[in-house]
Amino acid sequence: MKNKLVKMMAVLTATTMVAAGVIGCGDSNTDDVNANADTQTTSDTDTTAEEDTTNDTAELSGTVTLAGSTSMEKLANALAEAFMEKNPNVSVTAEFTGSSAGLESLAAGSVDIGDASRALSDDEKATGAVENIVAIDGIAMITDTANTVTDISSEDLAKVYKGEITNWKDLGGADEQIVVIGREAGSGTRDAFEELMDVKDACKYAQELDSTGAVLAKVAATPGAIGYVSLDVVDDTVLALQLNSVDATEENILKGDYVLQRPFVMATMGEITEQNANVQAFFDFIHSAEGQEVIKSVGLIIPQ
Repeated sequence: MKNKLVKMMAVLTATTMVAAGVIGCGDSNTDDVNANADTQTTSDTDTTAEEDTTNDTAELSGTVTLAGSTSMEKLANALAEAFMEKNPNVSVTAEFTGSSAGLESLAAGSVDIGDASRALSDDEKATGAVENIVAIDGIAMITDTANTVTDISSEDLAKVYKGEITNWKDLGGADEQIVVIGREAGSGTRDAFEELMDVKDACKYAQELDSTGAVLAKVAATPGAIGYVSLDVVDDTVLALQLNSVDATEENILKGDYVLQRPFVMATMGEITEQNANVQAFFDFIHSAEGQEVIKSVGLIIPQ
């Protein structure tokens, strides 16, 4: 009997130990699996976080190319500089070849943006060019600072450019020959001025110059000269005339009281949304609060 009890106790003890071992192994395996799962989950989370960080910090790189209006030089350069400060891996370059030449470059696919200081023609739009107006500019009529005439009517201005009025005395000024200065064929400023004044192909120019700056300098240095330039370049080297007794100011342009005004266009082949990421980002910057401040800082008007 005693031997039987000893054997029974031995069996029970062995059974208990085996059970404990099984349970222990089970707990160990479960912990290992859970640990592996936690490690995998953490790894996946870290990978996802890395991917998200990569996406968040992805930067633009490459180029944006512009060509066109010399009147838009100050604007294009200011926008390019401000944009590149925010996007140092993007190079924005601009050539100032005249509005028509810039639009031809755009149509040929050699630039991303064609700058035009006038509205696009139907023929230009027919090529697929889209007119993106980024600013409004006034065209100022300027003379040398010694000129005593300060105001001119639209009618008389048209006669001056058509060669029908040739002396300042006929406009209440000194007995002095009027030297008519204008821009070269293809200039957006010239196209806009001649269209607005209804003198297209009828002007009698003494000189035709190839940039806004050249007109400003020539008029400043030439007694009796008159010329037209972008409002934003006018300085104290010249006298800005009133037109129909209205000053060329932003307020008068927005009210429509000053008649010599034109759009500054950054044309694209197709809509902006169809352009590459760099070009889209450039236009996003132009339309941002910071971009609008750049436009104002160079003396231009935000389109309404």
